[in-house]
Amino acid sequence: MRTVGTALPRSDALVPAGAAFLAVPEAQTTRTYTFVLVPGFTLLAFASAVEPLRIANQLSQKPLYCWQVVSISGEQVKSSSGIAVAVEGKLASLDRDATLLVCAGNPITAAAAPPVVAAVARHYRFGGNVGGICTGSVALAKAGLLHNRRFTLHWENQPAFREIFPTDTPSQNRYERDERLISCGGGAASTDMMLAIIAADHGADFAAMVSEMCLRTVMPGVDAEQRSSLSTLMSSRNPVLIATVNLMNRHLDAPLAMDELAEAAGYSRRHLERLFQNAVAMTPGEFYRGLRLDRGRNLLSTTDLTLMEISLACGFDSVSHFSKSFRRRFGVPPTKLKQGIGVPRGGKRG
Repeated sequence: MRTVGTALPRSDALVPAGAAFLAVPEAQTTRTYTFVLVPGFTLLAFASAVEPLRIANQLSQKPLYCWQVVSISGEQVKSSSGIAVAVEGKLASLDRDATLLVCAGNPITAAAAPPVVAAVARHYRFGGNVGGICTGSVALAKAGLLHNRRFTLHWENQPAFREIFPTDTPSQNRYERDERLISCGGGAASTDMMLAIIAADHGADFAAMVSEMCLRTVMPGVDAEQRSSLSTLMSSRNPVLIATVNLMNRHLDAPLAMDELAEAAGYSRRHLERLFQNAVAMTPGEFYRGLRLDRGRNLLSTTDLTLMEISLACGFDSVSHFSKSFRRRFGVPPTKLKQGIGVPRGGKRG
């Protein structure tokens, strides 16, 4: 087993042969990325981050980037798909010029392992760049780096993240860059993030060619958000509906009355109800309750919060009310849903 303690030497950068070629000016240094794999990391997100670096080297026929893959123990790590990935060594101190990226998935607490959090905090404290892929931002949050900073993580895990770290608010964007912090929602968003980095390093034209080599013609900045717009989800472009649903989503824990929603929309309650019936075949109240219950299902699946805590977080004043509504929507009581990948009881929550 090799302990990786400094950046890989320039000669170790992979420069594979390829038919396509695009010249770039000679790079001053080879930029190094250290990927820390934690159990349950998302294989798609990891590969989507590494491959643009490989393609950049291949396309330029220069060692623009090198990368190393490590784990806490120095042993291979099993991904969320069950496929194990070999690593080069054990997580240790890094050269300051390396960028440390935590690759995570489910459970989200895997990224909060003390050795990972300590490595992130140490590397950032000594001037290094750090980042999170998929739920890797949990490590950054545990290290105390995300207060008043722009960051993101996968949309599926954002409700649980907000409960665990209530003072840190992730964006809905596919990726974020905030000085020495970078993060993305995982999946194909990892490619978006790396393309943005390549564009900053070697120009938009070169990054566009790397994007083409990925068979991805959409460049970063075009599809900013992780999820489809509400207009697509609701098959409607009505700005009043979109604004109303956005308002509902901002008040899931303390639901607004229908009259308040109608007043904010600038319509009568009856007219707002007609808009919802035409768009989604349900009343605003039914739609709103569905959003709250969807959040409850997410929290049940991704945290260890109690039923009372989840009920309150979803705007229900009692467990019995939440449970009855949950069973009507999903066909099973919330107690039957598997729980248990939030921060352990007694753990730090922010």
